[in-house]
Amino acid sequence: MIDLDAYLERLGLSGRPNVDEIHRAHSTSIPFENLDPLRGLAVSLETDDLQRKLVQERRGGYCFEQNLLLKAALETIGGLRVDMHLARVRYLAGGAIRPRSHIVLGVRSRDGHWLADVGYGLGTLFEPLPFEPGQERVQSGWRYRLVAEDGGELVLQRMEDGDWVDLYGFVPVPVPLIDVETSNWWVCTHPRSPFVSGLIVASQSNDGTWMSVNDRSGRLELVERTPAGSAAKALNLQQLPELLAERFGLEGFRLDGDGRLLR
Repeated sequence: MIDLDAYLERLGLSGRPNVDEIHRAHSTSIPFENLDPLRGLAVSLETDDLQRKLVQERRGGYCFEQNLLLKAALETIGGLRVDMHLARVRYLAGGAIRPRSHIVLGVRSRDGHWLADVGYGLGTLFEPLPFEPGQERVQSGWRYRLVAEDGGELVLQRMEDGDWVDLYGFVPVPVPLIDVETSNWWVCTHPRSPFVSGLIVASQSNDGTWMSVNDRSGRLELVERTPAGSAAKALNLQQLPELLAERFGLEGFRLDGDGRLLR
């Protein structure tokens, strides 16, 4: 259980909004960021720690933090069953098999069964999708759908440049928290984890604009994407603290003499 009023205030909501409204507000209010693993800090999934970091301190987080906070909020509202599923990211994988290092939620209500995900750092869902293959949905100009594969996985796809692109695949069987904690530990501590070795901070707006700062190309870049296309701008490392504060609302970071982020 969480302080629901504080969480909703963080999202700019009041009263008792529905699941779609909460999902959209969360996905456009709390930035995606891996600044703790990048600085050598392990990430806690305890509900109190998630609320302190993402709500009270107005930080962001990566998929495990974002979606477990959403799960706690939906369960606090009541009347919903929220299951966890571990997924393999396929986007930009070049055919490589990645670990199940992403988490998504299956939300059951009287109205149906929905896929929820506010923690995909490369452009997450704005609203839940029906938890079944074949139904295409347009969200803020982006087109999404779930497809079923012969091996039993469901794959989330997004339309990009006229083609359907795989984002991630998952087996639609709920997993226990211990499996989630194990995957989270690898993501935030293993030297080969991209969240330990590289930077990614991202946010998105209701108009469909997705913005990120990352070093995946080997240099620091600010990338802006819309359904119509994308543009990238090279950055100087010294610009990073100001950029985090002004573009992503992540204040209090600075660089030490070796160019490492401190808070």
